[in-house]
Amino acid sequence: MGSRESLADLRLGLYGLRPDLLFLQEVQGRNEHRVSLDAQHESLAAALCMNTAYGCNAIRARTDHGNALLSRYPILRHENQDISDHKLEQRGLLHALVEVNDVPVHCLVVHLGLFAGGRSRQVAALVERIKRLVPEDEPMLIAGDFNDWNNRLAPLFVQQLGLYEVFAIAPQDGYEPRRLRYTVTRLRQSLRKLPQPHPLAEKVHELGINGAARLTPPPRTFPAAFPWLRLDRIYQRGFAVRKARVLHGSPWRQISDHAPLFAELELP
Repeated sequence: MGSRESLADLRLGLYGLRPDLLFLQEVQGRNEHRVSLDAQHESLAAALCMNTAYGCNAIRARTDHGNALLSRYPILRHENQDISDHKLEQRGLLHALVEVNDVPVHCLVVHLGLFAGGRSRQVAALVERIKRLVPEDEPMLIAGDFNDWNNRLAPLFVQQLGLYEVFAIAPQDGYEPRRLRYTVTRLRQSLRKLPQPHPLAEKVHELGINGAARLTPPPRTFPAAFPWLRLDRIYQRGFAVRKARVLHGSPWRQISDHAPLFAELELP
């Protein structure tokens, strides 16, 4: 954020979490201006003793950035698919196959566009890729910045791919702090000025692996210091969801403009 470097704080914060998988967006794969920001995915992977896959999306004269997956498990293969909808936004879909205790798990890192029409076309490309390359009986994770603040894309994932957003099926423990409810109340007048969610998105009935079903909106993650937009998601298929929460407060709100999502998943 601004001119402040937060990579060292990110390394320390992630080290404390000890994650098995990391889905990262806007990672700098190359920075010839500042050596400390070059190959961020490799720097994080080395500090956390993880394997890494990088998908370059935006190329500049002396920098580039894209999505990255870090994994404590072997990454068998990966491919980055260009899903850019126009020249002003370079977007990619990073698809990696990870071997988790002899089970192949498909991990897809996404960062969708800012415009609704472009997001719809990008999701169509995502759905086509999954139907073509991911067997229906293999576990799958899709995570990243969907820029889908009105939750219009949720029905596509539920109905076409059998995916469930983790907060909709995680044990209920009040994942959003009470202070956020008060914040949302104060912002109600502002929110009323925004376009309303698509009616179909409000009717999605998400059924968890444990049989529990409920309608739960994704959490608010942006901006990290004052979260009120629901931009980030973790969708899964084939896992039991044990826990899902947003990482609020220090150090996370100083590290990024998005509050990170954390989920504890278990393969049956």
